[in-house]
Amino acid sequence: MLRAIPRILTALAIVSLASVAFAQPLAIPSAPQPAGQAPVVAQAPAPATPAPQAATSTAETAAAAADTAARSLKSVAPALRELSLWSMFLSADVLVKAVMIGLAFASLVTWTIFIAKMIELAVAQRKLTSALGEIIEARSLAEAQFALGAKSGAKTDVLSAFLAAAMREARLSAGISSDSGIKERAASSFAEISRAEARRIRLGMGLLATIGATSPFIGLFGTVWGIMNSFIGISKAQTTNLAVVAPGIAEALLATAIGLVAAIPAVIIYNHFARVTKTYLELVSRASGAAARLLSRDLDSTHVNSHGGAHSRAAE
Repeated sequence: MLRAIPRILTALAIVSLASVAFAQPLAIPSAPQPAGQAPVVAQAPAPATPAPQAATSTAETAAAAADTAARSLKSVAPALRELSLWSMFLSADVLVKAVMIGLAFASLVTWTIFIAKMIELAVAQRKLTSALGEIIEARSLAEAQFALGAKSGAKTDVLSAFLAAAMREARLSAGISSDSGIKERAASSFAEISRAEARRIRLGMGLLATIGATSPFIGLFGTVWGIMNSFIGISKAQTTNLAVVAPGIAEALLATAIGLVAAIPAVIIYNHFARVTKTYLELVSRASGAAARLLSRDLDSTHVNSHGGAHSRAAE
């Protein structure tokens, strides 16, 4: 038994040495190569290519997206620059264009009436005031007519019409002893002349009132029509992008803006002319009163002369 122990230990040592030897890589002799040939060098395995290809495709995709974004920005930028009043008018619907043109024409009419009536009222007031100053010292209708005709440029149709109506009534009523009837008939003629002058001087103011009252509603009609077309375009495009929606709405709102541009000056000018016309008609009323006083003075002087003649004949 004791003799077997050394043998066992020797076997274990041999086994351990053999395991160490097998753990190291064994050198395998290479086959002999023919003379003149270069030794074959072992090449490392080629790296896998899918990873670089994936990186390249990602870079190309990013570049394409950036290019698309740049093109979209370039296309949007000119559109924003071209969103002017003229471009909105040109791109508007036919009905909205008609509304805008009509409102622009109404605004032109408003300013034309303003310039024409300002000149007309200023000239009429100056002439009538000057004429009233000319006849203030006249003692009869004949003297008043002579004073108006003597100074060139001092004639006014309305005052001349008052004097002519008074003299015509006095001539037609010759031999009638009722002075009140003559004055009443003359006052009726003066009232007709005053109404005719008021109609003449107010010519065009009704059009101003119409433009001021209806222009906002006409512009609102164009706006409603344009917004309706914009919503129809949105439904067809199937998008709510502001770049698609904004131009149509801006074109529609332009009609309302033009309507207000036409209406506001028309209302202001109408109110101004209402005040100026009232002042002028007060001058016309003064002219009518001056003609009535001259007629009354002529009638009184006629009666005085007739009574004086009767008394002189009785004395004889």
